[in-house]
Order: sequence, then structure tokens, then C-alpha cells
Amino acid sequence: MGEAIISGLLRGEMLEPGQILVSEPRIERGEQLEAQYGVRWTTDNAQAAEEADLLVLSIKPQVLDDVLPEVREGASSSSLVLSILAGVPIEKIATGLLNARVVRAMPNTPAKIGQGITVWTATPEVLKQQRDQAQAILSALGEEVYVDKEDYLDMATALSGTGPAYVFLFMEAMIDAGVHLGFSRHVAEKLVLQTMRGSVEYALAVSDHPARLRNQVTSPGGTSAEALYQLEKGGLRTVISRAIWAAYQRSVALGSGGKVSRLGGRDPENHNNGR
Repeated sequence: MGEAIISGLLRGEMLEPGQILVSEPRIERGEQLEAQYGVRWTTDNAQAAEEADLLVLSIKPQVLDDVLPEVREGASSSSLVLSILAGVPIEKIATGLLNARVVRAMPNTPAKIGQGITVWTATPEVLKQQRDQAQAILSALGEEVYVDKEDYLDMATALSGTGPAYVFLFMEAMIDAGVHLGFSRHVAEKLVLQTMRGSVEYALAVSDHPARLRNQVTSPGGTSAEALYQLEKGGLRTVISRAIWAAYQRSVALGSGGKVSRLGGRDPENHNNGR
């Protein structure tokens, strides 16, 4: 996602390559980013934080406790901190960096081509000009949605942040089924990818409920009806719901040890949960 942000900023001509300093522990990766985007890079987290006016945290949540002490001194004087760490609450970032001006965001991988969706929020200490700056950066990655409660970020992590993985798995299963039917893998991939793309573009164009769109292509006793019957019989909706709930729980656990959402999110397997 860090690379996606770099790509979006440069694609939108919001910054010059030389204005971006990347901290990357792997030398070969740093050299690759420099060659591809023309950005500067270092292996020194402290140096990156020291030079940053806007500090972007794009690391694994599991290594945050190691990184915070390295960047604290520099980050404390940064104008703004933008975190895209899954599950890590703003309070931990702000306290760890001694900087209350924090934006927390959850983008997804289509941001790499400017087609992502990002859910984000900000602390009260973030000034309007800084919020506008954050919004401009996130808009360079695709669509963006501001929320006023941080709990929505964990929900977004499970739904849109992790969402591309669900879609890719479904695509993979359809392609494999096409190969099983007798198509070459190349043809099966083309059929499935364009079907997915066309279906999404059609849904966006007509702005109708997905259930109505599904009914439009489901004739009584037809092929779609038979296929959908098997999907429902196999519990597709329940499996998807369980997967998203599990991702949400994992996001919460990464940042706060398993707190329950104050917005009342419920385990689909236990309708009394959260009451």
C-alpha cells in the first residue's frame, strides 16, 4: 500500500519524485522503488521521520512497537501523521509518536491503479487544511469516505480493505471451473475477468439493488436459477459473512486485544452478541 500511495501521488502530479523519501529496510526493494518512481530512499527510519512534513506509516502492525521508538523524535515535529496500519488505533499512534495530529486510513489494493476505496478519520487536532491535504492524497488512490467514529476503520478493514482478496478468490474459483469445463486457462481468465468488470460497471451505471440485478438474469428453471440454488445450498452468504466477521475480529485484535465495537457489530453466528 505504501507503493500505491507513491504511485497515486505521482500519477496525480501532487508531488515531485524527489519530494518523497521512502524508508525501506531491504536494499534491493529500495533500489527498485528508486528506479521505478525516481523517489529517494533510505534504510534509516529515524532519518525518514526527521525529514518528513507528512509522515506515512505503512508497515505491518506486528512491527509497530519496534518502529515507534525509531521515528518518535522526528515524528513529534511532523505536521501530520497518516497511518494505514490495520487495527492499530489512533491513540496508540498519537501517544507513541508524541503527535496528536493523526489521520488513520484503510485503503485497498486497487489503489495501485487509482481505483481503490479508502475509509478514513482524523483526530480533532488535525487542522482543516491538513484534513484537506489528507483527503487530496487519499483521493489520488480512488474514492474516499470520511467517517467520524474510529470503529468504522476496523469494519472497513474487514469489508473493503480485505475485500479484494475475497473477489480474487471468487475469480480464481470461476476460472478453475471454466478450465474444468474445457476452456483453456487463457480463455477462461478472459471470460471471467471481463464478466466481473462488466458486472461491476453495469451495477454502477444503473444504481439498482444487487438483488434486482440478479433477478434480471435469473429465468425460472434456467441455468442461472440452478447455479444460484447450488450456491445458496452451499451456504455462500453464510461463508462470506463468517469470513468478513473473522477479518473484523482479527483487525480489532491486532490493535486492542479484542475489544467489542461500540457501534454494535455482531457475530453472524450469535445474534445476541453486542446486546
